[in-house]
Amino acid sequence: MAAAGDPGQQRAEEVAAVVVVGSCMTDLVSLTSRLPKTGETIHGHKFFIGFGGKGANQCVQAARLGAKTSMVCKVGKDSFGSDYIENLKQNDISTEFTYQTQDAATGTASIIVNNEGQNIIIIVAGANLLLNTEDLKKAATTINKAKVMICQLEITPETSLEALTMAHSNGVKTLFNPAPAIADLDPRFYTLSDVFCCNETEAEILTGLAVGSPADAGKAALVLMERGCHVVIVTLGAEGCVMLSQTEPVPKHIPTEKVKPVDTTE
Repeated sequence: MAAAGDPGQQRAEEVAAVVVVGSCMTDLVSLTSRLPKTGETIHGHKFFIGFGGKGANQCVQAARLGAKTSMVCKVGKDSFGSDYIENLKQNDISTEFTYQTQDAATGTASIIVNNEGQNIIIIVAGANLLLNTEDLKKAATTINKAKVMICQLEITPETSLEALTMAHSNGVKTLFNPAPAIADLDPRFYTLSDVFCCNETEAEILTGLAVGSPADAGKAALVLMERGCHVVIVTLGAEGCVMLSQTEPVPKHIPTEKVKPVDTTE
């Protein structure tokens, strides 16, 4: 197992402002006019291989918005993994702590998208689940010097929790995206999250409340904040989002412009 970068190449002035501890997934995407029924074989009109994973997507977004970023993750020692490391580098993301392992394949997501942008997805996490505490210790200096640390649940919850604990104890602002959601989420995730950001489905799973409107999202957000979160954001797709905080505890609905979705995969 090896890290992909050279620690000596990162100068002090280039310390990452945003560190993402999370997943990298190779997307195997098929485009088709409609989604197949159970047991049905249909023709698609396009196929491509892309770079995904909630963690890496968030890291790329931050980099494209101008932040110096670092990705702490694990991929397989295979062609998908090597291609992924190259993709991160092309997006000006530090790969110093992008690890490769021979013990599992690079994570993959098999995705089918129809003409309306609706999708079905199967993920095989693979090497993502092997990112561990020892890997985080090697990246501790980078994590502890960041301004923001982001993580999700496409790696093991234990690793995400350790990353949040490490960042929080060093005064780094933490942003946690509880996806895919776990109903019995460890309570420490709430108290260690400066910003807790979930979508409506995840909010339902976490709180047991139905979320079908901005008002419902506000009620769910209040429950989450009562568990210890400092800021809660519940995203609602085309309806925008609802947010509240310990300092502004009244739910606020922030609408968004209507657009035609092209692809809603993450």
